[in-house]
Amino acid sequence: MNRRTKTVAVAAAVLLTLGAGGIAAASADDAPAPAAASATVKEAAALTGTAKLYRPAGDDITFTFDAHLADKDRQDPQKATGTFRFSHYKGDWGGYAEVKVDCLTTGGKVAVVSGIVTKTDVKEFRKARVGVTVHDDANGDRLGYTWMTADPQKDKVQPCLSGAPFEKVKEGTGDFKVTPWEFVYPTE
Repeated sequence: MNRRTKTVAVAAAVLLTLGAGGIAAASADDAPAPAAASATVKEAAALTGTAKLYRPAGDDITFTFDAHLADKDRQDPQKATGTFRFSHYKGDWGGYAEVKVDCLTTGGKVAVVSGIVTKTDVKEFRKARVGVTVHDDANGDRLGYTWMTADPQKDKVQPCLSGAPFEKVKEGTGDFKVTPWEFVYPTE
């Protein structure tokens, strides 16, 4: 196996391990608190809140969101602003990523947000785009994520792309709030 193939294989294995294990978490102690919504600022869409994912083995996986789309940018979800953070720790193992939002869409109580990793202790995540889907449900929030591609060396996750919310949020931890986005359709 040549050096390039080995490098790609190792990177893919690491990403698969982190993705499957959900290197997804943010410690509630050092995660940024969601910004308080101002009564005078009108938003077209928003995703805020923090939750821990359920893992029977006791992994500490946390996601925190503070993503917003201003009303003046209603027609362009790629003008969304804000940050999100995720981390995944178990014993001595784990990592985190801080992400600058580059796209936000919402519909009803479901949000899809993506962004570029700006800070991380996981080499493979540096400057990568990641996407997360949140379902804000009174009966139990759910979450899904996408950061894997077929070839991590060339393929990239696209803006506002993520998987279905397949993860369960740990009971008592979900406080996600999704502000539904309403696209304004042309009348002519």
